[in-house]
Amino acid sequence: MKKFIKIGLSMITAIYISCGFVSAATPAELYDDVWKIVNKKFYDPTNNSQDWAKWRYRYEHKLKTVEDAYVAIDTMLASLNDPYTRFLPPKEFSEETQSIKGSLKGIGTQIGLRDGELVIIAPLEDSPAERAGLLADDKILEINGESTKGIHIDAAADKIRGEKGTTVNLLIQRKDVPNKVYTIVRDEIEVKSVSCKPPIDTTVIPDDIQYIRLSSFISKNASSEIETILNNSKHKKGIILDLRSNPGGLLTNAIYISDMLLKGGVIVSTVDRDRYKITTRARYGQVSEKPIVVLINKGSASASEILSGALKDNHRATVIGEQSFGKGLVQEINRLPDEAGMNITIQRYLTPSGQDINKKGIKPDVVVELTEEHIKNKNDVQLKKAIEVLGQMTCVVQRNGY
Repeated sequence: MKKFIKIGLSMITAIYISCGFVSAATPAELYDDVWKIVNKKFYDPTNNSQDWAKWRYRYEHKLKTVEDAYVAIDTMLASLNDPYTRFLPPKEFSEETQSIKGSLKGIGTQIGLRDGELVIIAPLEDSPAERAGLLADDKILEINGESTKGIHIDAAADKIRGEKGTTVNLLIQRKDVPNKVYTIVRDEIEVKSVSCKPPIDTTVIPDDIQYIRLSSFISKNASSEIETILNNSKHKKGIILDLRSNPGGLLTNAIYISDMLLKGGVIVSTVDRDRYKITTRARYGQVSEKPIVVLINKGSASASEILSGALKDNHRATVIGEQSFGKGLVQEINRLPDEAGMNITIQRYLTPSGQDINKKGIKPDVVVELTEEHIKNKNDVQLKKAIEVLGQMTCVVQRNGY
């Protein structure tokens, strides 16, 4: 069975795209397929402290159309109280798998639920959302004038997405500022993963520092692009790896990049419904031994947290910035009949030190807050601190003759 691994946002943390069902199915068969997948794979063996068996025949002889099946499946999955386990009708399934190929349609923002509220995990780099001024941790109170209270992620994503050139209005709540409506023009978005240019371009990077901004783990080419940069920066004294507002993407990218930067040690562990633990260790071979500073913020999620957690817990990097988002659950994307699909949380992951960071996040070694005033004045105090700390680290390396 072919598998890809993805970590994302209105999606998830680590997603395996499982190629299974391809044939047509009756509404009842489609519903039963979903029930079986949850019964076998959902990470919580109690299925949210309920008798899962009761759901199997709850709609027996009642599902006449595929739309009936969709409603019944959504109702059944909602009982799990897991925002990341969700059914994907054909259109949504196609859009989600298309994102792995590096293209998206909409405004380019990752959304999630936190304590029942719809929040922006992070806008994608150079997307309509970023250009409009949306920030990580913004709460979306309304979409086109309709309240998001109690909304499901799928429904929110449907309302936000749309054809290129059309607009969507989002009422945004942000800490310490009045609520504001943002009108954003939708577009077709090329997912850009790797850049050597800082997001606030007034900060001058010293010539002896290799700055790498990884804005997404979605692209299949992200790890190879990072490896190329590392191989071409042997003459640099240190590396700044900027994972701020990176909502995740392919889990394989997080593992490969961690492997390039670690000489050994644990990268990440996953635990499934049977409490079976799988530990992934660094084996590939270290590409760079240079000192590293990692930048994170509250928009750094899932794959970003795996990478930053691996480097922090193995004492390979100093982490600077703000507490990360806290997305420590692993999802699998299953292909269902009739081109539909479903995301299901199958595991939780642990950092090398055994920390479960779900809803907690990665705590930086050095806390530096980047305020809206800093952004307005193009004063990237986090990056400046990273340059300062890396300079101190490289001095220690030089004194010790490494």
